[in-house]
Parts: sequence; structure tokens; C-alpha cells
Amino acid sequence: MTIRMLTLATLLTLSAAPAFAAQCNTPGGFPAFLDQIRKEAASKGVSPRGLAALDGLTVDDAVLAADRRQHVFNQTFEQFSGRMISQDRMTKGARHMQTHAATLKRVEQQFGVPGAVVVAIWGLETDYGVVHGKRSVVRSVATLAYDCRRTEKFQGELIDAMRIIDRGDMKAEQMIGEWAGEIGQTQFLPSSYYKYAVDFDGNGRRDLIGSVPDVLASTANFLKGHGWQRGQGWSPGEPNFAVIKEWNKAEVYAKTIALFAQKLDGGNKRAER
Repeated sequence: MTIRMLTLATLLTLSAAPAFAAQCNTPGGFPAFLDQIRKEAASKGVSPRGLAALDGLTVDDAVLAADRRQHVFNQTFEQFSGRMISQDRMTKGARHMQTHAATLKRVEQQFGVPGAVVVAIWGLETDYGVVHGKRSVVRSVATLAYDCRRTEKFQGELIDAMRIIDRGDMKAEQMIGEWAGEIGQTQFLPSSYYKYAVDFDGNGRRDLIGSVPDVLASTANFLKGHGWQRGQGWSPGEPNFAVIKEWNKAEVYAKTIALFAQKLDGGNKRAER
């Protein structure tokens, strides 16, 4: 099982979103469902620019197939972390720690999250932005909302995707990600993108696909928003490990993030000495 499948399997078990009015799998089919979503989104303040993202959408059968292919994850922490914290990923991570040192310093000053933690997440999620999905996020979350299995959660994600477009962060055609709607180099769902994404490069929009400063700062902002304690540890049993589990509730993944960050942090300190 890949890291992406583990992440998706975990995020899809999160608590239900607030109730929405649209009825999944309606007698009028997908177009009727989208009409209901339009009304719901408009009532929540989404403007015509955001609503236009629904125009011409069709169900993505490949997304439904991927949703049904998920399996139970049964690797041990030792097996999983040993595979994911490869020498190549460590080398790249150390290089990124140096290349983006000034940005990571600013990130830690503002959000309290050490650069090693952010870079570890970046590396594990998309191999530092190399692999982060090729599907239309709007179409994916609309498909999953229509499917009825988790309609309330994905109706919320769909409306937040429209809010991102409405806010001017990106156009619908630029919003490309994984089959469950994750966006960008550290794989934010639209709801997290809308709430935690920050414009750290100062260009006037939040870009978690193309802007490394925005990616790093937004990831730290997510952790801060979930209770990260400045100056405290993040290993199992330490205060910030619970915050890492808010990133991904799978114990094996949270422990892998913590270990990878420890290794990156230790390497950085040795280099300074």
C-alpha cells in the first residue's frame, strides 16, 4: 500500500461534516444534484465565479473505482518507516533544509513549527512536490459527494473548493490533485486549504501547487491551528505528537513523520557543529 493510499484511507474516516441540503444520487441524476449544490453554495456566499466551477461537470468513474479499491493497511511501523525514510528522501530533505533555510526560519518564527517537521511532511506526502495528482479536484469531490457514501463531508469539500476559486487563489482548471480532492505539495483537502493556506511569498494569492514558501508556511499554519506548542517535542509521548496525528490519524504514519523530522533535525544540527 502506498503512502498516498494510507493518507486517503485515513482522511476519509474523519468526522462527518455539517449537514447539507443536497440529496446524493438524486432521481434527476448528477445534473440535478449539481443544481442543488449551486443553490446551497450561493446561500453560503459563493459568487458566480466560484459557482461556474460546476459547469459541465460529469461523474468521474475512475474516482469511484479508486474509492472502492482501498484496503486495510497492515504494515508495521518498522516496515513502513524503513521503506518511506529512504536514503534518497533523506538526502533530498537535507538539501531542501539548506536551500529553503531562510524561508523555514521565517516559518518557525511565525508559526512555531520547526522546519524539519514541515520538510518531513513535504517529503512523505509528495516527495517534495514531485507527485501530487493529476485529476480535477472539483470533479473528484463532486463525484464523491454524489456517491452517497460520505456525501456530507464531500459536499463541504466541494463548496470549499468553490470558495478557493472565488477567493482568487486559483482557477478551477488549475485545481489539480489526487482522486479524493487533495491539492498541492503537502496534499490539503479543500476545507484545509481554504482555512489554513497562507500567502507567504506575497504575490496576493495562496498557491499550494506552485509556491514552495506558501506550501511550507501553510503546512506549519495547519499544525499551529491544531495546537502545535512552540519549543515542545514531537516524538511519541511528547506534546506535539498529538498534533502530528491531526495531520494523519494513522499511528504508523504519524510516527514516521516524527522519526523523519528527528533525523532531518539531527542532521541539520550536526552540520552546524
